[in-house]
Amino acid sequence: MSRRLLGAAIIASLAVTLTGCGSGGSSGSDDTLEIWIRQAPDSDSAKTAKKLADAFTQASGVKTKVVALFDDFETKLNQQAAQKQLPDIVINDTAQLGNMQSQGWLREVDKASLAGGDKLSDRAWSAATGSDGKIYAAPFSAQAFALIVRKDWREKVGMQPPATWEDLAKLATAFTQKDPDGNGQADTAGFVIPAGTKRGYASWYASSLIYANGADFLKAAGPGKYTATANDPKFVEAVQYLQDQFCKSKTVNPGAVSNDTTVTHEVFEKGQGGIYLVGPYVLARFVKSVGTDKIEVLPVPKGPAGGPGTLGEGENVYMMVGSSMEDAQKKFAEYAISPEGQKIGMNKDANGAIVRLPVNTTVDMAAERQDPRWKVFQESYEFAVYAPPVPNWAPIRQTSADAINTVWADCTADVKTAMDGLNTKLTQELQSQKAS
Repeated sequence: MSRRLLGAAIIASLAVTLTGCGSGGSSGSDDTLEIWIRQAPDSDSAKTAKKLADAFTQASGVKTKVVALFDDFETKLNQQAAQKQLPDIVINDTAQLGNMQSQGWLREVDKASLAGGDKLSDRAWSAATGSDGKIYAAPFSAQAFALIVRKDWREKVGMQPPATWEDLAKLATAFTQKDPDGNGQADTAGFVIPAGTKRGYASWYASSLIYANGADFLKAAGPGKYTATANDPKFVEAVQYLQDQFCKSKTVNPGAVSNDTTVTHEVFEKGQGGIYLVGPYVLARFVKSVGTDKIEVLPVPKGPAGGPGTLGEGENVYMMVGSSMEDAQKKFAEYAISPEGQKIGMNKDANGAIVRLPVNTTVDMAAERQDPRWKVFQESYEFAVYAPPVPNWAPIRQTSADAINTVWADCTADVKTAMDGLNTKLTQELQSQKAS
């Protein structure tokens, strides 16, 4: 059975189980608010989540239990839903809203009645809004993508920060050919790229350049309806630019087409490449592991046909159906979006931030974080692009990743032909989701 048909079968079987899901109660006890967050257990981020929950308990008197999970997070949520034992709160990616809402897991949020809701940015609220125009979460964290670059290498090869895609390609070539680490070996690359297909990483990475060129995967075509645009010339141009880095200039780290972010972080840290297009969540880690004087953060240059643009992501606080603690759910969401909750989640300049960029407009990020490099990410957020609230973004990202990865791995592949094929598949996927 294909992945798509298997996924459809699982969702169909769960749909029967989920009918009346709200009557089953949450997975926690009646007096303890159970909070799930998509972070590795015992990680710095999980510890920050525990700190946030503890501060909420102290402020409200509501007991909490934090469950940090990373691998197979969505699968485990499905299992809890099938047992009518969803957690009370889920802190998860904005891109998961459509999937969770379409399965009936989420309580609708009354923005006007949420204390502090009027202090949150409009862009963050848009990422908490479903395709039906209703709000299904409280915005919690935002992030935009930018370039983390080896500043010492750039200065060694005598080049300025890139202002265009051509400049960026030239910098990548210099990092590859001019021995920027000075060890006398041809062992450095320009770009480090998580170009594998696991969790759709190839598409995830490429999206920032796609948006920077004024293109997108989908175009809105009415309330809850979309048209696939992967064959737009601007889209093709962005994917072609990256294929040229893999195949013509050969400026990408070896093995990139099989790598996920876990491996790619290490490639950058080991000095095997010098340009990483990524979110701010690794900045503190790289400051510590690579050296603060060796790295800089630069905005993604506008593409030749559009821009500016970059990938926008974040996390929402989702209040799950079936909870016996609806008032406590609301109180936690209000605490998480408050200045106090946002500051705890930001974790200053230390590793483990679960609030990358604050969504509460009254929080002065510069007062919380002394590292000025965060400002580049904050400024990039002004033109960041979120995944649209289709019923299920995951298969769209995965299908796109499969197609994009193929043209990066096979240098004989024609990008235009491949993107035409991708556009057909995305159209079919939209039709299957009744979002075409």
